[in-house]
Amino acid sequence: MASRSSHNVTQLLIAWNNGDQSAFEQLVPMVHAELHRLARRYMGQERAGHLLQPTALVNEAYMRLIDWKNVEWKNRAHFFGVSAQLMRRILVDFARQRPRLAGRTAPQVSLDEALTISAGRGDDLIAVDDALTSLARIDERKSRIVELRFFGGLSVKETAEVMQLSEITIIREWNKAKAWLYRELSKQT
Repeated sequence: MASRSSHNVTQLLIAWNNGDQSAFEQLVPMVHAELHRLARRYMGQERAGHLLQPTALVNEAYMRLIDWKNVEWKNRAHFFGVSAQLMRRILVDFARQRPRLAGRTAPQVSLDEALTISAGRGDDLIAVDDALTSLARIDERKSRIVELRFFGGLSVKETAEVMQLSEITIIREWNKAKAWLYRELSKQT
């Protein structure tokens, strides 16, 4: 994504890194809409009446991001990749805190279905998170690609930029990771 807005976000992130507080003030409204879009995507599949709303998820992510004083933001994709990781952690922590229904078994679904619905259903989100954690033990790069693509909503090009890899490598690793996750999630049913 080489738009003017992306370039401006990157410039402001770098200026903020260098201690320019006015850059942060300009940056907040620019990234808020994108973070809110990510949060709505995550929360869109949640059950009706869910206690955590998109705005609360964005606010929690902001609170955690502001505490990161020593991060050197490389560009827009890096920032949103980290933001996606934070939102994933927030949602998984929230899901883990919910009480479980005793004796309930997970339904059998395809990986695409799991990736589509898991951002909204606590037990499925936990299953995907556990599978990603297992994948990270075996292959950190594939796990990070899934996190950036699925949880971060980054394009192949943006993921390649963040990871400093070629787009074809991202596509190849993404496909391998999806196959591995499908097998892993199938074992749980």
